[in-house]
Amino acid sequence: MKSLKNIMMAITLLLSVVVSNAQTKEQLKPVFDNYFLLKDALVKADGKAAASASKELSTAISSVKMETLKTEEHMVWMKVSKDLSEEAKNISATQDINKQREFFNPLSKNMYTLIKTSKTSEAVYYQYCPMQKANWLSKENTIKNPYYGSQMLGCGKTVEIIK
Repeated sequence: MKSLKNIMMAITLLLSVVVSNAQTKEQLKPVFDNYFLLKDALVKADGKAAASASKELSTAISSVKMETLKTEEHMVWMKVSKDLSEEAKNISATQDINKQREFFNPLSKNMYTLIKTSKTSEAVYYQYCPMQKANWLSKENTIKNPYYGSQMLGCGKTVEIIK
């Protein structure tokens, strides 16, 4: 009886860890998803869609409950969340694509720090534009430059694959 009770306690503990990890991933997923929607809108030079995606990103950022994040994620979140929120709000406050792209660079730097710690389930490509001396994150290896859009869509290179 005692060993059965120990087994049940171990299973309960294991399930709580699995659920906790799933909740952490689910908390940050909307942040990452909305970042990628914003990046895609900038690639298309669609200031209205970029402002909308950035507003959704702001909502996702403010919805994160940092006390449920894993320790390492929690520490990074404390460092970047204020800047992420401010940069997302700056992008959503304008439909001027050039201004949005200016704010996107520091947003991408902070998002990189967060996604690197978070260890997403799918590969993320950290890409670089030599003309802007700026990076961005992408879900695909193909270069689609958000800083120039159709003007120089393929300008850049993948500098890191985050798995």
